[in-house]
Amino acid sequence: MRSDRIVVTVAVTGSFNDRSNPVIPVTPQEIAESALRAQEAGAAVAHIHVRDVETGRPSMRFELYEEVVQRIRARSDLIINLTTGPGGRFIPDDQDPVGLGPGTGMRSPEKRVEHVIRLKPELCSLDVGSMNFGPQVFVNFPPHIEAMAERIRDAGVKPELEVFDMGHVEIAKHLIKTGRVLNPPIFQLCLGINWGMPATPRDMVFMQAALPSDAIWAGFGIGATAFSMVAQSTLLGGNVRIGIEDTLHLGKGKPTGSNAELVEKAVRIIRVLGKEPATSEEARGLLGLK
Repeated sequence: MRSDRIVVTVAVTGSFNDRSNPVIPVTPQEIAESALRAQEAGAAVAHIHVRDVETGRPSMRFELYEEVVQRIRARSDLIINLTTGPGGRFIPDDQDPVGLGPGTGMRSPEKRVEHVIRLKPELCSLDVGSMNFGPQVFVNFPPHIEAMAERIRDAGVKPELEVFDMGHVEIAKHLIKTGRVLNPPIFQLCLGINWGMPATPRDMVFMQAALPSDAIWAGFGIGATAFSMVAQSTLLGGNVRIGIEDTLHLGKGKPTGSNAELVEKAVRIIRVLGKEPATSEEARGLLGLK
């Protein structure tokens, strides 16, 4: 496999913002079409969340995941990476510290991976640590992470280990050591989210150095750091992620019109640095999926 190839993941829609921003794909058709156009622009992997078609808010409905996957598979060899993040968001009740406040979305490990087990994408994300996540707490209780990892492994799906801080890397290593995640592991370094690892070159270098020696990895930053982290990850020999989940802008004061535009800019950066975006078929070899 050629060493000058970079796997570009498009993070199509995420869980934040809603129908008030028309650029955000919401319906299964919009999400699938946006992913397919991003592939034409250079993406090899699509990281998929789904949304309620009326409100645009995050959803976990199996039928929505199923429709997105079917639409993509019918027209493309794009690698599908389904999220398992929803179901771990906690907001306490101010009147009852152990109560669940409005906006909480806690689900069992079984529910969080149900769509993965049934649809069997090639990849799925697995968030391996808890953290303060903006105004919420992102709860990933270690026994629940272990249970999710076991179900993902037994379904024959490769987990992408999403790490937001240094302690998360240690939890991921535990999953690998105990056989819940098979080698070689795939890591996604998630930088710039309040209150996790900052999105700076120094912090990406620091985090990457802590990964297992055989790790396959990518990194991204959110908001204004998105494209500088594309460059940094490429320079360090990693893969990259970009998309509307991570940034709504092509540059300062310049909103993006689509995921494809974001991918096109990321590809330009990759090429300036002497690399090329991998096709989905090439990416399967690079990620150990075949």
